Amino acid sequence: MIPFPDISPEIFTVDLFGREFALRWYAMAYLVGLIAGWRIIVALMRRPALWGGTAPMAPERVEELLTWIVAGVVLGGRLGFVLFYEPAYYLANPGQIPILWQGGMSFHGGFLGVVAAAWLFARRNGIAPLRLADALAVATPVGLFLGRIANFINAELWGRPTDLPWGVIFPGQAAQDCPGVTGPCARHPSQLYEAGMEGILLGLALLWLVRRGGLRRPGLALGVFLSGYGLARFIVEFFRQADAQFVTPDNPWGHVLGGPVWGLTMGQLLSLPMILAGLGFVLWARRGR
Repeated sequence: MIPFPDISPEIFTVDLFGREFALRWYAMAYLVGLIAGWRIIVALMRRPALWGGTAPMAPERVEELLTWIVAGVVLGGRLGFVLFYEPAYYLANPGQIPILWQGGMSFHGGFLGVVAAAWLFARRNGIAPLRLADALAVATPVGLFLGRIANFINAELWGRPTDLPWGVIFPGQAAQDCPGVTGPCARHPSQLYEAGMEGILLGLALLWLVRRGGLRRPGLALGVFLSGYGLARFIVEFFRQADAQFVTPDNPWGHVLGGPVWGLTMGQLLSLPMILAGLGFVLWARRGR
C-alpha cells in the first residue's frame, strides 16, 4: 500500500479584506488545460499542409473560439452534473446550481457544452464544423490529463478497495470502508488510470494520427477521440468507486442499468454513445464522406 502524498489541494491562499481566496490545483488544471489547448489549435491552424492545403480558420480567430469553449465547458459541465447525477437535490435547491467552487462538474456534460459552443461558433463564422471538431479533439487530452491529476491531488473520485501493491490510502479511508480488510483501506488510484489512458495514451494516438495525415479526413480525429475516451472511461469505471447517490445495500456497485452484479454505472452508460458515435465518425471519414 502507498500512503497518500502530503499535497494540499490549494496552491496558495491570499487574505483580502478579511476573506481568504485560494487558488486550487483543480482550477489551475482547467486554466492550464484551456491555454495549452488554445496553443495546440493555433499551431495546427498555422500548418495548412496538415489539412491538405487549407486550414479551417485563421490562427488569429482561435482566441475568440477559446471564449466560446470556456463558456461551453463551465455551463455544460455544471448542468451535466446537475442533470445526470443529482437532479433531485438541485431541483429542491436551485440556488446551489451556480456555486461551482464547492465542486460538481461532469465531463460528459462539459463535452456536450463544448459541442454546442463549437457548432454555434462554426456556423456563425462559416467554418466547417467537422474540421473544427478535429482540432478540438487533438487539443483536449492535455486538459483531461491535468484534470485527473488534480482529482488525485484533491483525493476525490478514488477507486474501489484493492490489495494490489500500488493501492493508495486516501485521506479518511478507514478499515470499515473496505469490508473484510483489517487496517488502513487502500484503493485503486483510478484518477491516475484515467490520466494515463484519457490523457497520455489518447493524446499520443491523436498526435500519431495527425502526423499520418489524419486531419485530411474530416471527422477522423473526432471519431478516434470519442471512441478512445469512451472506451477508456468505460474500462476505468470497473476500478472507480461508484457514485454515492447510486449505491445501496442491494447495489454496491452503483449500477444504474441492469442488475446489481452485471450492469452499467452512470459513467459507462454515458460513455456508450460516445463509443458508438466515435466509431461512426471513423467509418464515415475512412469512406471519404
